[in-house]
Amino acid sequence: MIKSLVEMKSGDKGVIHEIKGGAYAQKNFDDLGIRVNKHITKISGMFMRGPVTIKIDNTKIAIGFGMASKVFVTLSE
Repeated sequence: MIKSLVEMKSGDKGVIHEIKGGAYAQKNFDDLGIRVNKHITKISGMFMRGPVTIKIDNTKIAIGFGMASKVFVTLSE
């Protein structure tokens, strides 16, 4: 099942399937280490469009709601 980061629940894990956005957005994601085929875990999300905290490799990153809505993840069972 594919969901965006904002749709995932805290603790959900998966592999990044697609990142939407233009060249500038793609560069920002790449600079943060957020790339297609990377394993990702959602740590937490704030209610009502707040930041989303994720873990990629051994790094925790907080990204804004807008950026999180552009990252689509294939969930692990």
